[in-house]
Amino acid sequence: MHPGESSKRAAPPALSSGGSIDALPDGVLEHIVGFVPAPEAVQTCVLARRWRYLWRSAPGLRVGWLGDGPGLHLGWPGDEEQASPPVKEHRELVDRLLLLRGGSPLDTCDIRLGEFQDDDVPRVNFWVWHAISCKVRQFMLSIHWHSYLKLDDLPLVSQHLTRLELRGVWVDSSFLDFSSCPALEYLDLLHCDLSTVKNISSYSLKHLSITQSRFPDDFDQFMFTGVLETRNRTCIYAPNLVSLRLDGLENLTPRLVSMPSLVEASVRITDDCGDYCVMLSEPDITDCLCELCDSSRGGTGYSCVLFQSLSKAKSLLLTCNTSDTLPQILFKWDLRWCPVFSMLKTLVLNEYWCVPDDANLLLRILEHSPVLEELTLELFSEGPNYEVEMKGSINQMDRSAKISEYLNIVKIKCQIVDESVLNVLEPLRTFGICFGF
Repeated sequence: MHPGESSKRAAPPALSSGGSIDALPDGVLEHIVGFVPAPEAVQTCVLARRWRYLWRSAPGLRVGWLGDGPGLHLGWPGDEEQASPPVKEHRELVDRLLLLRGGSPLDTCDIRLGEFQDDDVPRVNFWVWHAISCKVRQFMLSIHWHSYLKLDDLPLVSQHLTRLELRGVWVDSSFLDFSSCPALEYLDLLHCDLSTVKNISSYSLKHLSITQSRFPDDFDQFMFTGVLETRNRTCIYAPNLVSLRLDGLENLTPRLVSMPSLVEASVRITDDCGDYCVMLSEPDITDCLCELCDSSRGGTGYSCVLFQSLSKAKSLLLTCNTSDTLPQILFKWDLRWCPVFSMLKTLVLNEYWCVPDDANLLLRILEHSPVLEELTLELFSEGPNYEVEMKGSINQMDRSAKISEYLNIVKIKCQIVDESVLNVLEPLRTFGICFGF
């Protein structure tokens, strides 16, 4: 009980058409204060005697930069680095605020800061674990700086955490073992260092997004031994996952393990990916170590990385850079295992799948999608704003028996219909798919 308070809170006067905010119940006012950045939330204590301690019980704690968006939620504003204050500017405020709040339960904790010093790392870790101890349901931590802030390698234990969003941090396997977080459903990792993570596991997780983050690679092992005998991939085990996004990952793409509940997934492979074959760009190299191409000497790389776990999805987006310098071969490798996408109805691909002299790549994924209804090809352009969108027609007389009988929508999206696009469209005619122009 705070000084000056009676054992029972007086009921606020009933709201009238001309009533003020003071007429609202304390619980409603605490909820409102929870949406206000921490410094302003504390300042509400001077409004009136009744407001003096409301901020201490507010269910929301928001520190640092706050934009107009709803948080990470699969995408941050692009220039937050300019607006994120250094950790040192909030040290005293947050330390004192947490001390005065005590163990009051938190619904949301959103911390977004920039530059940090070495002695800030244990302080920020204390803030994280304090929020967890306050039964926080939604926790967001964003560090906008040129280096990653290291989080303690301790397992999260929370019966209440439902959403976890991290940016600009370095975490290890123990932190990403969510076996003691039975309520966790949303995990969003952006610009994180996961290079020492062996496993990410959760039985409760339903929505996972990992973008522009660093995973393990084999470079150090190769430099030490001269031989690549293993693939040091992170394994992701989330059997109840419903949606998945992997975008712009660095080094080895993580291996997906058993996702029978998956409904939609998006995988975008860029030049940062470590699953490329040097032999395809350097003809003079005769001894390949990628473990994925035809010339590989093998190792533990011989198993499906993505497609086996994606095979139950109803909607897939699979795109890959077509760089000649670092030819990516992960999708080609996974297709060797010929998984059947038995529930796939919507498929989005890019020009990687439509190389004229390798049209069997597109054919192979189509013939393993027996119930596919809609195919979209996004060609030679970064979406989502395309200048040209064409809809093809399927000639039933010429329709290939190898593609889904349910396929009735084929779309092409591009910036301009040039020779490159026309070369892609030509193989589609062999499937009975035509475009009139």
